[in-house]
Amino acid sequence: MEHVLQQIGIDQYIYLAILLFCIGAFGILYRRNAIVMFMSIEIMLNAANLLLVAFSNYHEDANGQVFVFFTMAVAAAEVAIGLAILVAIYRNIGSIDIDKLKKLKG
Repeated sequence: MEHVLQQIGIDQYIYLAILLFCIGAFGILYRRNAIVMFMSIEIMLNAANLLLVAFSNYHEDANGQVFVFFTMAVAAAEVAIGLAILVAIYRNIGSIDIDKLKKLKG
């Protein structure tokens, strides 16, 4: 059985990661909903993780895949804390629109 990276090629993984990162950056820049912004950040993080796994596989070294495992664990904790903060904000203000959150300034 031929190696998957030899069948597809590393350049296709790079193009996919660039596309995912651009979609995430577009979501951060043009959407004002906090949940959509969290999802966009996760898409950008997954693009970086995809590149880490692809290059780790290309160089036949497992260090990149181990780093991705820890990155995903930290991202899960970040999402849990971020969603808890958003729930608390929604209970106080009634909206999670970023423009309405400017009232929170001291």
